[in-house]
Amino acid sequence: MTLSRRGLLAAGGAMGALATTAAAPGSAVAAGREHGPGRPAVRTGFERLAADGYRLLAGQKVGVVTNPTGITADVRHIVDVMHADDRVDLSAVFGPEHGFRGTAQAGGSEGRYDDPATGLPVYDTYLKSGQPLADVFTASGVDTVVFDIQDAGARFYTYIWTLYDCMEAAALAGKRFVVLDRPNPVTGRAALGPVLDPAFASFVGRREISQAHGMTVAELALLFDAEFLSDRPVQLDVVKMSGWRREDFFDATGLPWVPPSPNMPTPDTALVYSGTCLFEGTNLSEGRGTTRPFELLGAEGVDHRWAAAANGLELPGVAFREAYFEPTFSKFAGKTVGGVQVHVQDRAAFDPVRTGIALLVTAKATWSGFAWREDNAIDRLTGNTRVRTMIDAGADTDEVVGAWSKDLTAFRKLRREHLLYR
Repeated sequence: MTLSRRGLLAAGGAMGALATTAAAPGSAVAAGREHGPGRPAVRTGFERLAADGYRLLAGQKVGVVTNPTGITADVRHIVDVMHADDRVDLSAVFGPEHGFRGTAQAGGSEGRYDDPATGLPVYDTYLKSGQPLADVFTASGVDTVVFDIQDAGARFYTYIWTLYDCMEAAALAGKRFVVLDRPNPVTGRAALGPVLDPAFASFVGRREISQAHGMTVAELALLFDAEFLSDRPVQLDVVKMSGWRREDFFDATGLPWVPPSPNMPTPDTALVYSGTCLFEGTNLSEGRGTTRPFELLGAEGVDHRWAAAANGLELPGVAFREAYFEPTFSKFAGKTVGGVQVHVQDRAAFDPVRTGIALLVTAKATWSGFAWREDNAIDRLTGNTRVRTMIDAGADTDEVVGAWSKDLTAFRKLRREHLLYR
């Protein structure tokens, strides 16, 4: 039996319950690992799908869009698990940026090959969209495309746009699409930051969502389908997690962390990323080539004045340490640079996007060498020109943040309609 997205949301049977209802504590689905006093650990969409005997995929030739984060609680990869299980007909794998097995750095992929461990054909989706990506799905011979990738919670983290592109391509190719949910590692409490202006759409932001979206991948899939792909809706099913609460940071889930990309080594990185990734749009290092990417920021000639100015703002939940480091690659590779290390002291109070703006404002004020990248990449990251032009005009942090309040309020209202976890 195949149900549409709306059918799953309304269904009262076993499959509808699997797709939309978190298991009650003590049930067969929720039993097992625990985190916190008497609280069951989070079970991902894949674990719930497998526990249900893959009934949602019965009779289908299946392809999976995934990467190294597509693992079970005991750190087996879902492709290896499904390949060994006769209850599911796994026929292909689709790799995103960095590749299915994760061998490529930023801006790279693994290409087309046969996976040595399983023999399955692996197709490259990176930088493919629309009909060319639909042709890949058609050539693979699958009936259903399954998506299972850990997100980082930021609009410019490209896996959510791999999700968007694959949904659109699945509709073009007439394929069913199933999203297996995973936690937003920085909670699902709130949407923060500027909302993308469509004029600045790119692979680091296809559509009009906020810079920190506060949603899970399944919730984003529902939003994409209803709001942005409604002229060609995909046959979409989502499998919810059980045990996840919107206020959960990743370490509250009981799940193992796998770096979703080479420069996202820990959940701490994800915590700051939606703000400090803005430094990719400047001539300062965003910490790539260090053990603390996006937590270490700096450039040649920056000194103690930046940390002092940032600390002087008394931003909630965060402090800044004067820091010196030598990146091994990327900007300033092999050179000693000065800057700051971002130390989050109260995660609940910390606002990563406001902090990122404050760091841009204070960096420009304290270092005469500050410059935006010549290609104005900052506009693609923020989704508008206002952040750049306002900072250049001398606006302070409050003024820049206030400029997106109307758009953010509208997005928050839209977002609420697609939340699966209350």
